[in-house]
Amino acid sequence: MSECTHNCETCGADCSSRQAESLIEKPHDLSQIKKVIGVVSGKGGVGKSMVTSLLAVAMQRKGYKSAILDADITGPSIPKAFGVNTRAKGSEQGLYPNLTTTGIEIMSVNLLLENATDPVVWRGPVIAGTVKQFWTDVIWEDVDYMFVDMPPGTGDVPLTVFQSLPVDGIIVVTSPQELVGMIVEKAVKMAGLMNIPVLGIVENMSYFICPDCGKQHFIYGQSHIDEIAEKYQIPAIGRLPIYPELAKLCDTGDIEFVHGDLLPEIASALEEK
Repeated sequence: MSECTHNCETCGADCSSRQAESLIEKPHDLSQIKKVIGVVSGKGGVGKSMVTSLLAVAMQRKGYKSAILDADITGPSIPKAFGVNTRAKGSEQGLYPNLTTTGIEIMSVNLLLENATDPVVWRGPVIAGTVKQFWTDVIWEDVDYMFVDMPPGTGDVPLTVFQSLPVDGIIVVTSPQELVGMIVEKAVKMAGLMNIPVLGIVENMSYFICPDCGKQHFIYGQSHIDEIAEKYQIPAIGRLPIYPELAKLCDTGDIEFVHGDLLPEIASALEEK
């Protein structure tokens, strides 16, 4: 390649000076993070935070060190699911994530507020900046898998995460309704535009097992997960039933003590990544 003349009208598109500058932010100097997995949904109310929590629990049980960066700044729920109520602490070096009972590191805006029920009334740029600070200012120690619980949709925060964090892949959470399926496609397409691999789709509230007859009932209609997965050539790697006991564990802060492995295929997919 000839020497750059800094005149872009006369050089090729492959000139190094024309390449877009990376927007990836460096983590804190004391942080050690191996894999970053985003958990996204096209709309709210589909159980994205619950799936994020289950993923962190599953990988922690397999002997990995898990962490959750709660990027849902205006609707944080991760501390509640894990029963973590104490405020995060810091030093001159930086902020420290709180630890759950089994040692999962978590950072959420609720761990910085004086009261967990205080609303976060911030504009988009401030919210996006907070998410970046959770990456750059928090000291994450020896993390194998960091799960980023994103707000629903394809707005400022998902864009900030995709551009600023070295995301290795995303998992999309959906529910059976056809409307939700349509919105999920937007999230999948956004990931494609940002060159982020989609590791798979999880369908929550997929069915209900009657405790009396043992049959499956599709309360929210038939599943559309296979259609979306086939259309975009991505795996459908999990179907979660309507599980009242799991909802109760989230409400009481005991999600770490859920019985069994509800997402075995996802754990395998993450290990292969």
